Amino acid sequence: MDEEQGEAPTVWGRPERGARGPAPGYSRAELTAAAVRIADAHGLAAVSMRRVAGELGTGPASVYRYVSGRDDLVDLMTDAVTGEIDLRVPLTGDPVEDLTALARRAKEVHLRHPWLADVPPERLRIGPRGLDYLDHALGAMARVPLPGRTKTEIVALVSTLVTQFARTEAHSRRTPTARAAAQAAWLTSAAADGRHPHAHAALSDRPPEHPGEPDPFTGMLRRMLTGLLTPAS
Repeated sequence: MDEEQGEAPTVWGRPERGARGPAPGYSRAELTAAAVRIADAHGLAAVSMRRVAGELGTGPASVYRYVSGRDDLVDLMTDAVTGEIDLRVPLTGDPVEDLTALARRAKEVHLRHPWLADVPPERLRIGPRGLDYLDHALGAMARVPLPGRTKTEIVALVSTLVTQFARTEAHSRRTPTARAAAQAAWLTSAAADGRHPHAHAALSDRPPEHPGEPDPFTGMLRRMLTGLLTPAS
């Protein structure tokens, strides 16, 4: 059934099973779990209706009894793993620290499921668990005197940083140490050629590392949030 015939345009607006036909042999949760297993092992591009059907031991046509297409699958997968972010951690009342802690937990989920970085960005790609996450993040800013739209933009910006940092960290884990060292050595040498004074100054101005200090992700996020959550005077 297409949208013109009255079908809800998102998987969240449709019942899990139709009113007609035989009872389904699987649930959306089982379908989603199979798709997540495939993506975790082989990447998002490997997820297809046929492959998910094979994972479940059924035919591709039967998968369409649960979802209308691959976009539905990606929505279900994204929402399912978003549900792995622990929202039970009590808020402290410090919006910077609360959002930073939430983002760190979200980044760990991204690292467990690297394919999340490849999900096509859609402004309102939010399911039930995603809505829980959004509400929790907004709750951390409940006492901040900023418009609601600004707060949702801050949540979106934090989510973007989570994705990018997780992508970079996952890639760095796969990058040979020798290659990373060679890249760093070249950049330091090239910036010192006299033609890039600002880059040279910035690269040279690295404070010594001390145990217990925030990692780059945490430190950057705290500084960014401190600025964003301070109302303009």
